[in-house]
Amino acid sequence: MEKNYSKDYKNSKAYAGRDKPKSPMIPPEITAEDLDISARVQLKTLSEENAEWVARHLAMTSLLIDSDPELAHKHALAALNRAGRLAIVHETVGITAYTIGDFALALRELLTHRRLTGSNEQIPLIVDCERGMGRPERALEAARDVDRKALPKGVRINLAIALSGARLDMGQPEIALEELEIAELSPKGIIPQSIDLFRAYAECLEELGRDSSKWTELANRAEKALAEQSAEEFELVEEIEIPEPYQPRMNIRSRGDNPQKKSFDKNRKPRPRDGRGK
Repeated sequence: MEKNYSKDYKNSKAYAGRDKPKSPMIPPEITAEDLDISARVQLKTLSEENAEWVARHLAMTSLLIDSDPELAHKHALAALNRAGRLAIVHETVGITAYTIGDFALALRELLTHRRLTGSNEQIPLIVDCERGMGRPERALEAARDVDRKALPKGVRINLAIALSGARLDMGQPEIALEELEIAELSPKGIIPQSIDLFRAYAECLEELGRDSSKWTELANRAEKALAEQSAEEFELVEEIEIPEPYQPRMNIRSRGDNPQKKSFDKNRKPRPRDGRGK
């Protein structure tokens, strides 16, 4: 059963849990059990007391990430202060830093998480962090050796979107479109990340001056269908031309590269994904 958390918990008299002087406070009703069991398992190497505090900070991070990302980030940093050797903590700090636009910190923490785990599940965020720091070529380089077929479907979609964004940053809309032409660019087997993929494809078509209405409509219909049913994956029957899957090029400077690259738009944030990367 979900707990009914008050939106005004900061002003509550019960809001009195603080593990260290500079750490954000935690409502007493937030316990370690509020953290997903798969995450709690990763805290077993900590002492019982330390694991309790870290779990509560991570639970607060999850609770606040959408409504108050700045405070969520403070809780993530508090967890890092207590458990700096745990991959899950580095991953959480990386995600919250990315959410508030601190791309340098996010990149450092996500790379640490990958080094500790060997996992590439946060590679879309790593690519976007490079973009956010104005380094689209390094964004492409970051994904060069990643086996995309080994990635979960949602991560593979998010990576394609991130790489497409890097190509747009470099003034290469045609190749940006091709980056999105993956097997998942289809009305079959739709998952939540598919909606972002369809919209990104529509944006690239618009950038090239082509008709994007079918893909925009497909994204809207998929979003509505996903909201109306609980299935994790479903299909939409569509009469729409699906491009052949694009095979990524090995060289960063591929054919069609525009030598007059656009400067990176500092106001353009990396395309949002589930980013918490899942």
